[in-house]
Amino acid sequence: MDKPFHLIGIDGGATKVSVWNVNINDNNNVELSDQSSTLSYSETDGYISDFSPIIIQTQLTEMNSSIHLTDHELQQGDVIVRTCATAIARIAKKLSEKPLLIGMGFPGLKSSDGRGIVALANGPRIPDFAESLENKLSELGINLFQPISRLGSDADYCGIGEEYASIGQFKDVQNAYYLGGGTGAADALKLKGKLVPFDNIKPWLTKSWELMNQLGNSVERYASAGGIQWVYSNHYTSISVEELNNKGLYPNRLLEMATQGDPAAIDTFDDVSTNLAMLFFERITTIYTGWLDLFEFVNPNRDIPSLEHPFRQTLLDRIIIGQRLGDLIDQSKSSHILWKQIVNNLTHMIMTYEGLPSKFVHYYCPDGQLNEKIFSTSQLREAPVLGAAMDAYLNI
Repeated sequence: MDKPFHLIGIDGGATKVSVWNVNINDNNNVELSDQSSTLSYSETDGYISDFSPIIIQTQLTEMNSSIHLTDHELQQGDVIVRTCATAIARIAKKLSEKPLLIGMGFPGLKSSDGRGIVALANGPRIPDFAESLENKLSELGINLFQPISRLGSDADYCGIGEEYASIGQFKDVQNAYYLGGGTGAADALKLKGKLVPFDNIKPWLTKSWELMNQLGNSVERYASAGGIQWVYSNHYTSISVEELNNKGLYPNRLLEMATQGDPAAIDTFDDVSTNLAMLFFERITTIYTGWLDLFEFVNPNRDIPSLEHPFRQTLLDRIIIGQRLGDLIDQSKSSHILWKQIVNNLTHMIMTYEGLPSKFVHYYCPDGQLNEKIFSTSQLREAPVLGAAMDAYLNI
């Protein structure tokens, strides 16, 4: 059935925005069309290349009182909005004159109406994001089917994408956890056959970026592409992340260097594998038994997660690793670096942690070794785009 609008999915990151025209078939499965536009914010006039965000603790404090945007935040926020408008306009020019229905996923904590960003670790706060974008699109003569309902969580949209795309890995399971690693870390969850947004389960389960290890680093550092570079840069070399990018030393290349014996790269992936194993251990234990106090929090004022929740004693059918982190895991399976380290670390944690129920231990580690079949990597690189579009469609 022909729709009275063009459906647009948007995935916003720290450095760029991806915009796609999305199709929905009669079975409510979403798929990408051949119309897309990806723009880096640096391509827009006024971009601040050395932008430094306000420290996250200050942002978390101000979001509950009065937000004081700096001049740099105002400028960089305007750049991001104009970049989004330009990318949308490039697609709109190629489509018929039907209005656009827009679904948008962006990182960061959202305003009470869901239409603005009030805390963001890697970028500017933009409290009036949706309104500003609508005004820019109106200036460009682009009509909307309805106002942008909200800026959804890119993490939640990964989950929706995995649920509604034809090759999505949430489709055929009842209980699953998704960890996507790109610019940041994206967590998604499906329990008892339904998607469970992390914002709805904050009292008992945390997002990856909230968890802090003993070094004072967010676990997101070890799950995201930029974070892995940061670990290599800040812990084991004096090479800046900017210089790493200029030299093409992205995580896939660092992994190659580790397999070839580079000491700094080896140490980096030792850290990554240890922290990812601990994260997966925290996920499966928290879901089954409740919070075990394995991490501290980036926000020291965060409430301690509750031991009680409605999904206790749930065993996961699948743990999905997506986006660039999934690609990195696949790349590592031919070597002893990363994946095999995660398997060994996670096996050790499950087999040696005192007090875990035998049913839990036997399920995840039959015969004393991690059941790797529970883990899979997602090929759905554009899961956030598909999820954003589907969310807009479901909320007409």
